[in-house]
This record gives sequence, structure tokens and C-alpha cells, in this order.
Amino acid sequence: MPSFNKVILMGNLTRDPEVRVTQQGMSICKFTVATSRQSKNPDGTPREETTFVDIDAFGKQAEVICKYFTKGRPILLEGRLRLDQWETQTGEKRSRLGVVLESFQFIGPRGEGDGQQQSEEAPVVSKLIEDLSQGGAKRDRGIGSSARVDEDVPF
Repeated sequence: MPSFNKVILMGNLTRDPEVRVTQQGMSICKFTVATSRQSKNPDGTPREETTFVDIDAFGKQAEVICKYFTKGRPILLEGRLRLDQWETQTGEKRSRLGVVLESFQFIGPRGEGDGQQQSEEAPVVSKLIEDLSQGGAKRDRGIGSSARVDEDVPF
């Protein structure tokens, strides 16, 4: 049975990225992104739900992120979920669900010395939405998949 593991997030870094280099010379960068969702309570008062997601980046992408991103900077990223499992020294089993970075985009105004052209969130997000909707349209026409996308999904 086929499976699909893709995550797209847009949010702000909660701390400066941390980089380390393995003995083989591979760069590994770890950082956390906060994403927020706004909704209303049953009584109509607004509420905000924030989710913190741990991200792991490798190689050249890890180096670029550690060089140009700092706490509070917005990022648009794409990756895959990975479950890490381990056992503590006391024998307790632990697990953590995180994201392995596959690609990212700078968003927001250009920071000092980041070497990127100034971009705005709207074009990046609208391009992403356009790409996703075209993929859905292809599925609706039966191209690449026999499943039809249900447009009445409540989320």
C-alpha cells in the first residue's frame, strides 16, 4: 500500500539554530518553529493555539539556515515527519515526533547580510497554494491518481 509523508509549515524560529558537524564533515542544524492558529471558543472569544515543531536540517541547507536565520525570523519549510525513539538511563522509553527538512524559503523582509532578494509572504504563500491546488485539480481529473478529492472536508 502506498504512503505519503509530507509536512509544510510556516512560522517563526523560537531560538537561534544550533549547528554541529559530524566526524565525517556533515553539518546538522537543529531549530524549533512556532506556528499559530487562531480560532474562537464556543462562547465567541478569540483564542490562539501555538504548536512548537522541532526541525532537523542536514548538509548545505543546515549551514545556510545557521548562517542566515535567527530567533524570531519567519520561514516556510517542507519536510517529512520522523519519529525518534530512545531509552533513558533509568530504562524509561521516550519518543519525539519531529520534521526532517527537505526544502525551505526565506520569507518576510530581507535581513542584514542574508544575500537574499527582498520577498513578501503573500507571493510565496500564494505560489504554494497555487501549486497545491493544481495538484488537487490533477487528482480530480484522474491524472496520477484514481482517488477523487472531497471538497467538503471540514478543515
